[in-house]
Amino acid sequence: MQVHTGAPVLQWGPDKNYSDRERWICIYPAYINSKKTLAQGRKIAKEKCVENPTHQEIRDVLIAAGLKVGVENKLYSRERSKELLYRGRIRIQLKNDDGSLFNHEFPTRESIMFHLGEMIPKLKSRQNKGAGEQPPQNSGTGKGKGKGKSRR
Repeated sequence: MQVHTGAPVLQWGPDKNYSDRERWICIYPAYINSKKTLAQGRKIAKEKCVENPTHQEIRDVLIAAGLKVGVENKLYSRERSKELLYRGRIRIQLKNDDGSLFNHEFPTRESIMFHLGEMIPKLKSRQNKGAGEQPPQNSGTGKGKGKGKSRR
Protein backbone atom coordinates (compact mmCIF):
# COMPACT_ATOMS: atom_id res chain seq x y z
CA MET A 1 0.00 0.00 0.00
CA GLN A 2 1.39 3.37 -1.02
CA VAL A 3 0.89 6.41 1.23
CA HIS A 4 1.02 9.91 -0.21
CA THR A 5 1.70 12.46 2.52
CA GLY A 6 2.25 15.58 0.39
CA ALA A 7 -0.37 17.90 -1.06
CA PRO A 8 -2.35 16.37 -3.90
CA VAL A 9 -1.08 17.15 -7.36
CA LEU A 10 -3.77 19.21 -9.03
CA GLN A 11 -4.16 19.34 -12.77
CA TRP A 12 -5.17 22.33 -14.84
CA GLY A 13 -8.78 22.54 -15.95
CA PRO A 14 -10.91 25.22 -17.60
CA ASP A 15 -13.22 25.22 -14.57
CA LYS A 16 -10.40 26.37 -12.25
CA ASN A 17 -10.49 29.92 -10.87
CA TYR A 18 -7.81 32.47 -11.75
CA SER A 19 -6.79 32.49 -8.08
CA ASP A 20 -5.90 28.77 -8.16
CA ARG A 21 -2.15 28.18 -8.52
CA GLU A 22 -2.72 25.97 -11.54
CA ARG A 23 -3.99 29.03 -13.46
CA TRP A 24 -1.08 31.30 -12.51
CA ILE A 25 1.51 32.02 -15.22
CA CYS A 26 4.96 30.39 -15.09
CA ILE A 27 8.28 32.17 -15.52
CA TYR A 28 11.63 30.41 -15.57
CA PRO A 29 14.92 32.31 -15.06
CA ALA A 30 15.98 31.23 -18.58
CA TYR A 31 13.25 33.45 -20.05
CA ILE A 32 15.15 36.60 -19.03
CA ASN A 33 18.75 35.31 -19.15
CA SER A 34 20.91 37.38 -21.52
CA LYS A 35 23.38 34.49 -21.83
CA LYS A 36 20.73 32.29 -23.49
CA THR A 37 19.72 32.29 -27.14
CA LEU A 38 16.12 32.22 -28.34
CA ALA A 39 16.55 28.50 -29.05
CA GLN A 40 17.74 27.96 -25.46
CA GLY A 41 14.61 29.59 -24.08
CA ARG A 42 15.12 33.36 -23.89
CA LYS A 43 11.77 35.10 -24.47
CA ILE A 44 12.61 38.82 -24.66
CA ALA A 45 15.27 40.98 -26.35
CA LYS A 46 18.83 40.63 -25.02
CA GLU A 47 19.04 44.35 -24.20
CA LYS A 48 16.17 43.95 -21.74
CA CYS A 49 17.52 40.75 -20.15
CA VAL A 50 19.71 40.09 -17.12
CA GLU A 51 22.86 38.01 -16.89
CA ASN A 52 22.14 34.70 -15.10
CA PRO A 53 19.10 35.62 -12.96
CA THR A 54 18.11 33.30 -10.10
CA HIS A 55 14.63 32.38 -8.91
CA GLN A 56 15.33 34.15 -5.59
CA GLU A 57 16.05 37.45 -7.38
CA ILE A 58 12.91 37.10 -9.49
CA ARG A 59 10.82 36.30 -6.42
CA ASP A 60 12.20 39.29 -4.47
CA VAL A 61 11.46 41.75 -7.30
CA LEU A 62 7.93 40.44 -7.87
CA ILE A 63 7.03 40.48 -4.17
CA ALA A 64 8.29 44.08 -3.97
CA ALA A 65 6.02 44.90 -6.95
CA GLY A 66 3.01 43.60 -5.01
CA LEU A 67 2.31 40.40 -6.94
CA LYS A 68 1.28 37.03 -5.53
CA VAL A 69 4.21 34.71 -6.18
CA GLY A 70 4.90 31.03 -5.66
CA VAL A 71 8.20 29.19 -6.22
CA GLU A 72 8.31 25.57 -7.34
CA ASN A 73 11.31 23.25 -7.40
CA LYS A 74 11.17 22.62 -11.14
CA LEU A 75 13.86 22.61 -13.83
CA TYR A 76 13.35 24.26 -17.22
CA SER A 77 13.25 21.58 -19.91
CA ARG A 78 15.84 23.32 -22.13
CA GLU A 79 18.28 23.86 -19.25
CA ARG A 80 21.30 21.59 -19.63
CA SER A 81 22.75 22.03 -16.14
CA LYS A 82 20.96 20.23 -13.33
CA GLU A 83 22.56 22.36 -10.58
CA LEU A 84 20.43 23.96 -7.87
CA LEU A 85 21.41 27.42 -9.13
CA TYR A 86 19.38 26.88 -12.31
CA ARG A 87 16.35 25.30 -10.65
CA GLY A 88 13.15 27.10 -9.83
CA ARG A 89 9.90 27.95 -11.56
CA ILE A 90 8.08 31.07 -10.48
CA ARG A 91 4.27 31.14 -10.60
CA ILE A 92 2.55 34.53 -10.66
CA GLN A 93 -1.13 35.40 -10.31
CA LEU A 94 -2.00 37.57 -13.31
CA LYS A 95 -5.81 37.84 -12.95
CA ASN A 96 -8.49 37.87 -10.25
CA ASP A 97 -11.33 35.33 -10.19
CA ASP A 98 -13.61 37.68 -12.13
CA GLY A 99 -11.06 37.94 -14.97
CA SER A 100 -9.87 41.46 -14.13
CA LEU A 101 -6.14 42.14 -13.83
CA PHE A 102 -4.60 41.44 -10.43
CA ASN A 103 -2.16 44.34 -10.89
CA HIS A 104 -2.85 46.92 -13.62
CA GLU A 105 0.88 47.63 -14.04
CA PHE A 106 1.36 44.09 -15.39
CA PRO A 107 -1.30 43.15 -17.98
CA THR A 108 0.81 40.44 -19.67
CA ARG A 109 3.64 38.04 -18.91
CA GLU A 110 5.89 40.10 -21.22
CA SER A 111 5.31 43.20 -19.08
CA ILE A 112 6.40 41.17 -16.04
CA MET A 113 9.55 39.96 -17.83
CA PHE A 114 10.42 43.52 -18.92
CA HIS A 115 9.97 44.70 -15.32
CA LEU A 116 12.26 41.90 -14.09
CA GLY A 117 14.92 42.84 -16.65
CA GLU A 118 14.78 46.42 -15.44
CA MET A 119 14.72 45.81 -11.67
CA ILE A 120 17.03 42.82 -11.05
CA PRO A 121 20.23 44.81 -11.87
CA LYS A 122 19.16 47.36 -9.23
CA LEU A 123 19.09 44.75 -6.43
CA LYS A 124 21.67 45.24 -3.68
CA SER A 125 22.98 41.71 -4.21
CA ARG A 126 23.74 42.59 -7.85
CA GLN A 127 25.38 45.92 -7.08
CA ASN A 128 27.70 44.41 -4.45
CA LYS A 129 28.95 41.83 -6.95
CA GLY A 130 30.06 44.49 -9.44
CA ALA A 131 32.01 46.52 -6.84
CA GLY A 132 34.18 43.60 -5.71
CA GLU A 133 35.22 42.46 -9.16
CA GLN A 134 37.92 44.23 -11.10
CA PRO A 135 38.88 43.49 -14.68
CA PRO A 136 42.10 41.52 -15.09
CA GLN A 137 45.07 43.64 -16.10
CA ASN A 138 47.99 42.38 -18.11
CA SER A 139 51.27 43.23 -16.42
CA GLY A 140 53.36 41.74 -19.23
CA THR A 141 54.99 43.67 -22.04
CA GLY A 142 52.57 42.33 -24.59
CA LYS A 143 54.97 39.93 -26.34
CA GLY A 144 53.21 37.03 -27.94
CA LYS A 145 54.42 33.48 -28.13
CA GLY A 146 57.11 33.38 -30.79
CA LYS A 147 57.94 30.67 -33.26
CA GLY A 148 60.11 28.03 -31.74
CA LYS A 149 61.45 24.67 -32.67
CA SER A 150 58.70 22.31 -33.56
CA ARG A 151 58.50 19.05 -31.68
CA ARG A 152 59.19 15.83 -33.47
